[in-house]
Amino acid sequence: MEKYNTLLYYCYSTIDNAEQFAADHLKFCKDLGLTGRIIVAEEGVNGTVSGTTEACKIYMDTVHADERFANIDFKIDEVKEPSFVKMHVRYKSEIVHSGLRDPNMINPQKQTGKHLAPKEFLEFKDRDDVVILDVRSNYEHSLGKFKNAVTLDIENFRDFPAKINELAKYKDKKVLTYCTGGIKCEKASALLLHEGFKDVYQLHGGIIKYGKEAGGQDFEGKCYVFDNRLSVDVNQVNPVIISTCFNCGKTTPKMINCANPECNEHFTQCDECGTAMDGCCSDACKAHPRKRVYDGTGYYVKVPQPVNTQKGKKLQSITD
Repeated sequence: MEKYNTLLYYCYSTIDNAEQFAADHLKFCKDLGLTGRIIVAEEGVNGTVSGTTEACKIYMDTVHADERFANIDFKIDEVKEPSFVKMHVRYKSEIVHSGLRDPNMINPQKQTGKHLAPKEFLEFKDRDDVVILDVRSNYEHSLGKFKNAVTLDIENFRDFPAKINELAKYKDKKVLTYCTGGIKCEKASALLLHEGFKDVYQLHGGIIKYGKEAGGQDFEGKCYVFDNRLSVDVNQVNPVIISTCFNCGKTTPKMINCANPECNEHFTQCDECGTAMDGCCSDACKAHPRKRVYDGTGYYVKVPQPVNTQKGKKLQSITD
């Protein structure tokens, strides 16, 4: 039986002619038979790719051979099947969108919080002078988060800078930031330092690495991931479920996208309500003429969608 891996990684490293690099890298990935989603910018690369164990090894070895990416820390998961349907490599202005383009304000190649290995984070996190800060979006920390973590009411990471004033009360604390794989913490910790926070740290390798190297202790719930798995288990020590069904309130670890493509909202829904609602968040969405077929997963391949004026925002696919 064929074995598969899913690789999660990022690297802040200057890429000249990044747009051409993205095009070349797409061909390289397709030649290996990989699927996934990679973002390339002048500031670096951010990706999740999936494929056979052999193809993933060739990919990692080839990427590591490039001196710009020699220090990439690949988080490797064994999976039963590829975690994506297609392969995308896209050129963008940032590898994680913060809206902060001034390299004098935040430049992870020059300054970030102190990196804590998972076991160091475990030792640090319960101290009286420590605050654990989740820098992820609402739908992510509603599914799972560290016990006693401070969470922010943000829909996307680009909303993080606007929350700095809310965090000012923690300036005399050691601030431990964390996210899924570490990439958001690079910019979040850099911004906190720029704004006068003195003692800033970040969980190296994020939640995923913490689960692998520290057993995931005190991470409550599941970890949202940006592929068709939707979530993964982290805690092997004292696991609990903290998320509840949007429709009935029953405890459930299942995160989906609304089957109505013009809603596409991220939300948690139990299997019973998923069946009853056809994977929709509301009766209005269930009756929508463009409703997608719900297959029980709640994962849909991304297609461009119009602005939903009722919600007042441009809604994104679960693959964003």
